[in-house]
Amino acid sequence: MLDTFKLGILLLSLTLVLLGPACQASSLGLTVNVVPLDIDGGNTVRAYFSAIAPIPCPTLSGLCAEGEDCQVYTTSSPFTGTKPNPGWCVRQWQKTVPSNYNATITLGSNTEFYVSMKAGPHLRANSGRLNRPAFVGLPPPLRARVNCPHDFHLSVKDLDGDRVRCRFAQPDQGECLNCTQHSFIELDEEKCMLTFTGKAPAGQYFLYLMAEDRIPVPKKSHITDNKPLSSVPVQLSLTVEESTSSCSDEPVATGATPKEDSMLFVLPYQEVQFTTDFMSQLESVLEVAVVGPPELFRVGFKSIGPLATMTMAWVRSENNLARLLPICFAVNTMSLQSEPRCVWLYQREMRKLPAGTELTCEKTEMTLVLPVTSLSNINLAELQLNSPTCPVTYNNTHLTAHISLTGCGTKTVSSGSELVYTNTLQSVRPYTMVSRQPSLVLPLACRIPGAQVKGLQYNVSMPTEKETFGEFSIWIEFDLPGEGPLREYTGIPTLRSIQMPPGRLRREAESPSDNSKSISTNTSTSTGGPRIGSRIETLDLLVLSNCSIAQAEMVVSSCIESETADFAKSYPLLEQGCATSNSTLEIVTRQSNSKVYRLDLSSMKAEGSTMYVQCTVNLCIATGPSQTCPDLCTRSINPSSLLVGSVFTTAYTVRSGPVRLVVTPTTPATATFTTTTTTTTAPTTTTKTTTVTVPNTTAAHSTTTSHSLEQASAMAAGVILTISIFLQNIVLY
Repeated sequence: MLDTFKLGILLLSLTLVLLGPACQASSLGLTVNVVPLDIDGGNTVRAYFSAIAPIPCPTLSGLCAEGEDCQVYTTSSPFTGTKPNPGWCVRQWQKTVPSNYNATITLGSNTEFYVSMKAGPHLRANSGRLNRPAFVGLPPPLRARVNCPHDFHLSVKDLDGDRVRCRFAQPDQGECLNCTQHSFIELDEEKCMLTFTGKAPAGQYFLYLMAEDRIPVPKKSHITDNKPLSSVPVQLSLTVEESTSSCSDEPVATGATPKEDSMLFVLPYQEVQFTTDFMSQLESVLEVAVVGPPELFRVGFKSIGPLATMTMAWVRSENNLARLLPICFAVNTMSLQSEPRCVWLYQREMRKLPAGTELTCEKTEMTLVLPVTSLSNINLAELQLNSPTCPVTYNNTHLTAHISLTGCGTKTVSSGSELVYTNTLQSVRPYTMVSRQPSLVLPLACRIPGAQVKGLQYNVSMPTEKETFGEFSIWIEFDLPGEGPLREYTGIPTLRSIQMPPGRLRREAESPSDNSKSISTNTSTSTGGPRIGSRIETLDLLVLSNCSIAQAEMVVSSCIESETADFAKSYPLLEQGCATSNSTLEIVTRQSNSKVYRLDLSSMKAEGSTMYVQCTVNLCIATGPSQTCPDLCTRSINPSSLLVGSVFTTAYTVRSGPVRLVVTPTTPATATFTTTTTTTTAPTTTTKTTTVTVPNTTAAHSTTTSHSLEQASAMAAGVILTISIFLQNIVLY
């Protein structure tokens, strides 16, 4: 009896030891993409690890021992995110390991995970080559909400054209440790589709999967012994959060966002880029969370009301990365996440050029000399550069091209700290022509070392905010109706309803009292003035700027009110550019660089004698003559045309000082308030903000992108370049 009791205590203690730390030490996501090595018949593989760790972000020390074939990837633009709390970061490295591999890997002091994979070797009968395991894209940490079912599609690719299947890892096969299969997670193995049923309490859960590749067979085939060729691990995290909004409120991808599982082909030193556009009707986007290859640039993030956009770009330089590179992304708001989506980069394989090929980079051009004997079966008359205006000449022995560094379609990209001029010699045929002859794609690159260009970074050749909008200030004022600098519009106002459409209202904001109130424009008593000690019924909120550019328009994304200066507890006046109730109306003016809102104070949450207001503001200039800046509170918005077709300032947060809500003997005609920066005019005590330049933490990154960097021709002389040739054939992916 005592032995049984002791055994029970021992088992309980062991269970607590196993379950407790595992949750704290688990990674928030992991994939291992594997490339078999021909050098030893596939008994070893190059494994590319991508792991998501909770902050504080762990170091990469200890992953590579001395003498190992191992490389850690540091990047000038690390992948990080703030949601789920407290945040996360991505760590990436590659290592040569046995094809059948099991290990416990530690990152820093707070992340530990177990990896198990079976990657061969397996020689394929149809090609005689080593089988290549499936590639799996790693999404950012997944988020869902209680009682809201949700599907999560895993993006998978196979270079051999095999069928990829996903299944739960099996602890009895040594594929995972302490891995629980949750009853609220379902898996469609053939589609690699995870389904969260919604029947789980708030918390963080960990999912352990294996991705397998199998030789594709017809559906009606009777083959039963179609065993997997390989199995690689996939680990995910799912954070379930409480919710007060509809299950259909998640942000959605729109506009120019690439479709799920899109493939982009990349030549050496080629730059590929794409834009992601999102619509989030309920909450503004905080971030575009991304997990991608090292040195993936993410630039131009804008979040304006319900609209969000960001551009991603990658330049293929010399690298030891895998042939297939996934880029997975999703947008996060305070409590919502969009459907994760992955785009794949395919690094085209190049063949070496024959002896006798020369490419010389001079001050203003690069010169290509290519033996024509190496171009068998290539129609030389079809060859041209990026621009057909630059001639390509050839005779019986050589092809010659003089390529201007500032013309001929030459592009300039930044690869790490190098400046690279690129062009492409390729076969160009009419669209109506069908030919079985091989075609040529020859990327040309002229590289300038970083030591000569002082470490160029990836940035855009666009005017700065100051160059576009000039010197300007943004401030908040409160005035009684018919008073203040815009009295010509507020005295007999033209009011515009900007109430949030019903589909964009939160459940907690829907109440009969909110929708039944209207604004009174009468703030005087029968004697012609407000009574001392009475509450002010109506005030005009003015968000002003002194921008002198005629085309500049103001866009106010949000405003909140609070009874305290620290905004510890606040209530929304505007969300996503819309009023949260019909007690806030916009006053139409001809001042495009400012906004005026009429507030019914009797319906506001503030009950004391003062309140504070904070707004998030951008200035905008439409780039086309027939375009306008976005009106955020409309029922249909096209983010791709509005955000891309407009230039925005940084998002600025402006705050008022204390706004008096009770009439006092000293209350002047204009309601007084104070702010951090003020001017005082004697002998009155009326003050107002002259400038507020506190950027919003969710504003666009100051890093911008460029596809064309300023030429440094004097530094280009004598640079020896690397070129490669690609004879087009059938590519399997």
